[in-house]
Amino acid sequence: MRALFVAGAHTDVGKTYAACALIAAALARGLSVEAFKPAVSGIDPADWGDSDPGRLLAALGRPLTEAALEAMSPLRFAAALSPPMAARREGRDLRLQTLVSLCQTALAASSPDLMLIEGAGGVMSPLSEDATNLDLMAALGLPIILVGGSYLGAISHTLTAAKVIQGEGLTLAAVVISQDAAPDAPDFAETISDVARFLPGVRVIPAPRGGQDWAGALI
Repeated sequence: MRALFVAGAHTDVGKTYAACALIAAALARGLSVEAFKPAVSGIDPADWGDSDPGRLLAALGRPLTEAALEAMSPLRFAAALSPPMAARREGRDLRLQTLVSLCQTALAASSPDLMLIEGAGGVMSPLSEDATNLDLMAALGLPIILVGGSYLGAISHTLTAAKVIQGEGLTLAAVVISQDAAPDAPDFAETISDVARFLPGVRVIPAPRGGQDWAGALI
């Protein structure tokens, strides 16, 4: 089994979009795939089809049932805040060991050709009361797919996240740069080139809007 952690350089840069593209590419090659997003916030229990776990389930071709949602994302919070902030508002105490145990259970539950674990927020975003996304990545020790954007300022966010991951001694398998939809966003090709120049030896993959062909290069 090949397992990867899908991390973000920032919030809402396209982690789930990238994970869904990887799922589609793997399925197109006849590979078995599983995905797991242990914690998600800002989710409406009455309307979650377009949420991150809902999109992951749809990409896998799974029915959007409560049981499937529970299996995909067991820790769900209503407030659109970091998971520990959202958990506090529900009187819940979220800890790293809970997240690690859930991920380890998901990893051990089956042996697909590809297993994806997706974080919540950016690399250094709080994920529990005692940990950031980076701490979960370090505890699991999986190769990282880092997803960055191409908005103004995204190069700094992406390079900072990449250097933090590398500084932790983790394997940065690739950096995926998601194309920004804003008409005044910096030039996409130039952004890719600038990120790649400062990350020698790391694969930097452009993810243009409207296509997922790029994901095949990572399968």
